[in-house]
Amino acid sequence: MPKTIRRIYFRRNRRISSRKNTRKLTKGVIHIQASFHNTIVTVTDVTGRVVSWSSAGTCRFRAKRRATPFAAQTTVVNAIRPVVDQGLKRAKVMIKGPGRGRDAALRTIRKNGIRLTCIRDVTPMPHNGCRPPKKRRV
Repeated sequence: MPKTIRRIYFRRNRRISSRKNTRKLTKGVIHIQASFHNTIVTVTDVTGRVVSWSSAGTCRFRAKRRATPFAAQTTVVNAIRPVVDQGLKRAKVMIKGPGRGRDAALRTIRKNGIRLTCIRDVTPMPHNGCRPPKKRRV
């Protein structure tokens, strides 16, 4: 009579934990996109994987209030809070766009205890612009 094969359950006694809480992050990159109408903040690790993000629209700011420096400040706090709990100490900052929330966002990052190793403006600039339309013939 052949022996019966016992099934082995690997997941039975193991405690399930979320991946967000177990990841330790000491260095990161903070991308700030400040347009005339909104401010979007994305926090990534050094390799570029998104860890946390927030925007002025998700912080319940609507219409003209989305473009204010206060909205940018609130957005940065919401994006950085979970990452600071994971142990973020130093970060590079990449700023894109001409919006009014640029300076307020930088000040807020500094107030939350993150050392800024590099501040870089990555706003796209046209070298020669688009080709102009052809002359109008009447």
